[in-house]
Amino acid sequence: MSDRLSFDALLNAYHSYGAPRERWLVGGEYERAVVRGDGRAVDYHDADGIRWIVEQLSERTGWKKKYEGEYPIECAGDGASITLEPGGQVELSGAPFRRLADLDAEVRKNRTMLYDLAQGHDLHWISCGLTPYAPIRDIKFVPKGRYAVMREYLPQHGELAHWMMKGTCSVQANFDFADEADCAAKFHVSLALGPLNTAIFANSPLVEGKDSGYASYRGYVWTKTDPARTGFPAAVRAGYTHAGWVNYLLDTPMMFYKPAGEWKPANGVTFRRWMDHGIDGVYPTEDDWTLHQTSVFPEVRVKRTIEIRGADAVDINLSVAFIALWTGLLYGPRALSDATELAQRFAATPGTNEERQLAAARGGLAARYGAHAAADWAKELVTIAAAGLAEIGEDVALLDPLRAKVEAGRSPALDVLDAWKRDPSPANVLKSVAY
Repeated sequence: MSDRLSFDALLNAYHSYGAPRERWLVGGEYERAVVRGDGRAVDYHDADGIRWIVEQLSERTGWKKKYEGEYPIECAGDGASITLEPGGQVELSGAPFRRLADLDAEVRKNRTMLYDLAQGHDLHWISCGLTPYAPIRDIKFVPKGRYAVMREYLPQHGELAHWMMKGTCSVQANFDFADEADCAAKFHVSLALGPLNTAIFANSPLVEGKDSGYASYRGYVWTKTDPARTGFPAAVRAGYTHAGWVNYLLDTPMMFYKPAGEWKPANGVTFRRWMDHGIDGVYPTEDDWTLHQTSVFPEVRVKRTIEIRGADAVDINLSVAFIALWTGLLYGPRALSDATELAQRFAATPGTNEERQLAAARGGLAARYGAHAAADWAKELVTIAAAGLAEIGEDVALLDPLRAKVEAGRSPALDVLDAWKRDPSPANVLKSVAY
């Protein structure tokens, strides 16, 4: 009985996650799709498919492969890992770094490796929020037990769940916090400004080779994917606390669990109920809790770090700029205060968080919030971030690719649409979203 998980134990763990400023690190996560020259998705089982890519990356890095049954699904080493999303999207979960220059070097090294292994093959690495040509129904799931359960569960709760799983890609960033109060401040800013994140990095205007009418169709897809585990969690909207966050996780219906190493559907049972009453006489372990934490997908997620999730995948320069933006906002003491004030003003514009998010998905930087376009809010945000980077001695020039987009009021989606209007062929459009 004493080994069972309890609310107090889970809460105490969150209180242990804080770190002093001198130990704060930054990590990036980069999802990339790989497609054929005609825009079709690359299958796991193709001769030069996703399995082959994982094996090649493991061989070239020396990183250790992880298997599910007979299938390699991941490789890891040097504090980083390469994993697979449900439709074969390839994700680098980078190592945590003290300096952005080291983070930049890591992702560029990985990009070079991806392009090297594509030489001589019909493989094209792209970074956009949604694969622009492949019909979602034609994309096959990779052979992971987790995804086998998710593909049955999620469509019951969101009509575009399979689009999210098999077609979308994002860039994400992870940040440390000092204590609960610091976590709350960073969470509030990140969540309130989530729609601006979507607007700035909107980069998925095409669906099956046609203009979707959205700057970020990925952003729209997420509004149609299980509201119980996505978006803006009601449990912490009024103010983040570790207790509120743990309660949110405990009351989110589970999709799956893994007793004795076997993936099983949880059929919506909450983790709280499993923890208090067991399932078939089995009670959860710390590993089960860790797994459950990965099955919620709000715009901002708190685990051992704060994970900012709401940006479409973009090219490598904008990906690093995205991480630099949030590093400046969250790690610069004065910048965090200024960003908090901006977030309060932004949150006071008409509408709900969900309505602001939908406006961002539709209009990108042209979306209107109060008397101003998203671009106007974004300019102020970039100015604050630049000051924050200067505060902590980071390279402000990392923001230059982002600053150019914001000053022009052009989300990356407009560049994709311009290319598509000139020549809608996959060969041309894929160049405009090349990673």
